[in-house]
Amino acid sequence: MSKIADKWKRFSPQLRSVLRILAAFTYMTHGTMKLFAFPAAMMPGAGGVHLLSELGLAGILETFGGLLLLLGLFTRPVAFILAGEMAVAFFQVHFPRSFWPVISGGELAYLYCFIWLYISAAGGGPWSVDHLLMRRNERMNDGN
Repeated sequence: MSKIADKWKRFSPQLRSVLRILAAFTYMTHGTMKLFAFPAAMMPGAGGVHLLSELGLAGILETFGGLLLLLGLFTRPVAFILAGEMAVAFFQVHFPRSFWPVISGGELAYLYCFIWLYISAAGGGPWSVDHLLMRRNERMNDGN
Protein backbone atom coordinates (compact mmCIF):
# COMPACT_ATOMS: atom_id res chain seq x y z
CA MET A 1 0.00 0.00 0.00
CA SER A 2 1.27 3.48 -0.80
CA LYS A 3 2.21 6.04 1.79
CA ILE A 4 -0.69 8.25 0.74
CA ALA A 5 -3.16 5.38 1.12
CA ASP A 6 -1.70 4.55 4.54
CA LYS A 7 -2.10 8.15 5.68
CA TRP A 8 -5.65 8.36 4.29
CA LYS A 9 -6.63 5.10 6.02
CA ARG A 10 -5.74 6.64 9.38
CA PHE A 11 -8.64 9.09 8.97
CA SER A 12 -11.20 6.28 8.84
CA PRO A 13 -12.43 6.69 12.45
CA GLN A 14 -12.82 10.47 12.10
CA LEU A 15 -14.63 10.07 8.77
CA ARG A 16 -17.01 7.59 10.43
CA SER A 17 -17.81 10.33 12.95
CA VAL A 18 -18.32 12.84 10.13
CA LEU A 19 -20.66 10.41 8.32
CA ARG A 20 -22.65 9.88 11.54
CA ILE A 21 -22.91 13.60 12.29
CA LEU A 22 -23.89 14.72 8.79
CA ALA A 23 -26.32 11.85 8.22
CA ALA A 24 -27.91 12.43 11.64
CA PHE A 25 -28.34 16.14 10.97
CA THR A 26 -30.14 15.58 7.68
CA TYR A 27 -32.12 12.69 9.18
CA MET A 28 -33.35 14.93 12.01
CA THR A 29 -34.83 17.37 9.52
CA HIS A 30 -37.18 14.64 8.26
CA GLY A 31 -38.46 14.32 11.82
CA THR A 32 -38.71 18.05 12.49
CA MET A 33 -40.69 18.45 9.27
CA LYS A 34 -43.15 15.85 10.53
CA LEU A 35 -43.42 17.15 14.09
CA PHE A 36 -42.91 20.90 13.78
CA ALA A 37 -43.27 21.68 10.05
CA PHE A 38 -39.66 22.94 10.24
CA PRO A 39 -37.66 23.82 8.17
CA ALA A 40 -40.74 23.34 6.00
CA ALA A 41 -43.99 21.44 6.19
CA MET A 42 -44.04 17.92 4.75
CA MET A 43 -46.84 19.04 2.47
CA PRO A 44 -47.54 22.69 1.59
CA GLY A 45 -50.09 24.17 3.97
CA ALA A 46 -49.79 21.28 6.44
CA GLY A 47 -48.75 21.59 10.06
CA GLY A 48 -47.26 18.90 12.25
CA VAL A 49 -48.60 15.35 12.35
CA HIS A 50 -50.49 13.74 15.22
CA LEU A 51 -47.97 12.29 17.69
CA LEU A 52 -49.90 9.04 18.15
CA SER A 53 -49.96 8.29 14.43
CA GLU A 54 -47.44 6.22 12.48
CA LEU A 55 -45.96 9.42 11.02
CA GLY A 56 -45.87 10.91 14.51
CA LEU A 57 -43.87 7.96 15.82
CA ALA A 58 -41.55 8.24 12.80
CA GLY A 59 -41.12 11.95 13.52
CA ILE A 60 -40.23 11.26 17.15
CA LEU A 61 -37.70 8.57 16.20
CA GLU A 62 -36.16 10.71 13.47
CA THR A 63 -35.96 13.90 15.54
CA PHE A 64 -34.80 12.55 18.87
CA GLY A 65 -32.99 9.46 17.60
CA GLY A 66 -31.26 11.70 15.09
CA LEU A 67 -30.26 14.07 17.90
CA LEU A 68 -28.78 11.19 19.90
CA LEU A 69 -26.84 10.04 16.83
CA LEU A 70 -25.69 13.59 16.12
CA LEU A 71 -24.22 13.69 19.63
CA GLY A 72 -23.00 10.11 19.43
CA LEU A 73 -24.86 9.11 22.60
CA PHE A 74 -26.19 5.53 22.86
CA THR A 75 -25.03 5.30 19.25
CA ARG A 76 -25.17 1.56 18.64
CA PRO A 77 -28.67 0.77 19.98
CA VAL A 78 -30.20 3.97 18.59
CA ALA A 79 -28.67 3.38 15.16
CA PHE A 80 -30.00 -0.19 15.18
CA ILE A 81 -33.53 0.99 16.02
CA LEU A 82 -33.40 3.67 13.32
CA ALA A 83 -32.12 1.14 10.77
CA GLY A 84 -35.21 -0.91 11.58
CA GLU A 85 -37.45 2.13 11.19
CA MET A 86 -35.98 2.78 7.74
CA ALA A 87 -36.37 -0.89 6.74
CA VAL A 88 -40.05 -0.71 7.71
CA ALA A 89 -40.45 2.57 5.81
CA PHE A 90 -38.81 1.10 2.72
CA PHE A 91 -40.82 -2.13 2.67
CA GLN A 92 -44.10 -0.54 3.75
CA VAL A 93 -44.07 2.56 1.55
CA HIS A 94 -41.54 2.21 -1.25
CA PHE A 95 -41.11 -1.47 -2.08
CA PRO A 96 -44.79 -1.98 -3.05
CA ARG A 97 -44.28 0.72 -5.72
CA SER A 98 -41.19 -0.95 -7.21
CA PHE A 99 -38.30 -3.25 -6.34
CA TRP A 100 -35.94 -0.50 -7.54
CA PRO A 101 -35.38 2.32 -5.00
CA VAL A 102 -34.75 4.86 -7.76
CA ILE A 103 -38.22 4.16 -9.18
CA SER A 104 -40.07 3.83 -5.86
CA GLY A 105 -38.56 6.99 -4.35
CA GLY A 106 -37.01 4.89 -1.60
CA GLU A 107 -33.35 5.83 -2.02
CA LEU A 108 -33.19 7.78 1.24
CA ALA A 109 -34.90 5.07 3.29
CA TYR A 110 -32.61 2.47 1.69
CA LEU A 111 -29.42 4.47 2.30
CA TYR A 112 -30.35 5.57 5.83
CA CYS A 113 -31.17 1.95 6.70
CA PHE A 114 -27.71 0.76 5.72
CA ILE A 115 -25.87 3.79 7.10
CA TRP A 116 -27.52 3.25 10.49
CA LEU A 117 -26.90 -0.49 10.31
CA TYR A 118 -23.20 0.20 9.66
CA ILE A 119 -23.02 2.74 12.51
CA SER A 120 -24.75 0.26 14.85
CA ALA A 121 -21.98 -2.25 14.14
CA ALA A 122 -19.00 0.13 13.85
CA GLY A 123 -19.89 2.62 16.58
CA GLY A 124 -19.96 6.39 16.47
CA GLY A 125 -16.27 7.03 16.04
CA PRO A 126 -13.89 9.15 18.10
CA TRP A 127 -15.98 12.31 17.90
CA SER A 128 -18.89 11.03 19.98
CA VAL A 129 -20.15 11.31 23.54
CA ASP A 130 -19.96 7.50 23.77
CA HIS A 131 -16.24 7.64 22.99
CA LEU A 132 -15.65 10.39 25.57
CA LEU A 133 -17.51 8.41 28.24
CA MET A 134 -15.57 5.25 27.39
CA ARG A 135 -12.24 7.09 27.65
CA ARG A 136 -13.29 8.65 30.97
CA ASN A 137 -14.27 5.23 32.37
CA GLU A 138 -10.96 3.75 31.22
CA ARG A 139 -9.02 6.55 32.96
CA MET A 140 -11.05 6.06 36.15
CA ASN A 141 -10.45 2.28 36.06
CA ASP A 142 -6.73 2.77 35.44
CA GLY A 143 -6.57 4.90 38.59
CA ASN A 144 -7.89 2.03 40.76
